[in-house]
Amino acid sequence: MSFNPPAFLKENEDKNSKPGEIQESQTTAISSEDEDPLQNLHLASQEVLQKAQQSGRSKCLKCGGSRMFYCYTCYVPVENVPIEQIPLVKLPLKIDIIKHPNETDGKSTAIHAKLLAPECVNIYTYPCIPEYEEKEHEVALVFPGPKSVSIKDISSHLQERIQNNIKGKNDDLDKPSVKRKKSEGQDGCNVNSSQWKDIRLKKIIFIDSTWNQTNKIFTDERLQGLLQVELKSRKTCFWRHQKGKPDTFLSTIEAIYYFMVDYHTDILKEKYIGQYDNLLFFYSFMHRLIKNAKCSRGKETRKLIQ
Repeated sequence: MSFNPPAFLKENEDKNSKPGEIQESQTTAISSEDEDPLQNLHLASQEVLQKAQQSGRSKCLKCGGSRMFYCYTCYVPVENVPIEQIPLVKLPLKIDIIKHPNETDGKSTAIHAKLLAPECVNIYTYPCIPEYEEKEHEVALVFPGPKSVSIKDISSHLQERIQNNIKGKNDDLDKPSVKRKKSEGQDGCNVNSSQWKDIRLKKIIFIDSTWNQTNKIFTDERLQGLLQVELKSRKTCFWRHQKGKPDTFLSTIEAIYYFMVDYHTDILKEKYIGQYDNLLFFYSFMHRLIKNAKCSRGKETRKLIQ
């Protein structure tokens, strides 16, 4: 389908030149030569987004700003996108997103997660980071590196951390400053104690930033004690490809989506039938708009050349 791209598409592409009831996806193949990689998603109807795209930018009911689809400042849909027509996604984990202060709000896909799973997602702007020190046994950070583990190994590594922590505490008890009698009850901590029975991953952290800016957040001492998790290698569909980076560097919403899919199959051991596909509700629609706009311009260029 050929159309004139809305202003927000032109604006985003110019900047980038610098560095409910589940239905089958509304997405169709862009062309026989460039098949849409998101076409097999099971998405709620995107008719509300189609209508909003046709009517143009609308007002945020909170701040009054003029936006397309949603307000990236207030994390709410705009006036011409009724909130009841936006799907809600139920996630098995809480998500904290740490956003780099220089990350442009209008370009961030992290907002999609907050809009679609508002009860499960919190966004913080660095240097504001929650305290995780007392919850290291139930929190993990998604970030690649030599110490990162796969999603399927998360549970065993969290359990290992508990055992190491308990061993450390017991070693301290074995070396009291003043000797105590056994009758005073220095039996130490037991990893099989009932208080550790429900230990599991409860929260996952994502860094929202360009890859060149991630180091500042990743090296923060408040995140250093956390288990690091690395995603399986997948190719990004993001239209703002970062210069000099491989196509396996995902956008934030892609990373969240793929993590949830793998967590569902590898940890929960349940069949995946599209439960989290609506995390890509906005992303897939915008992806299709931009790809169609580029395809349309390419056809016009070819006509001129011929």
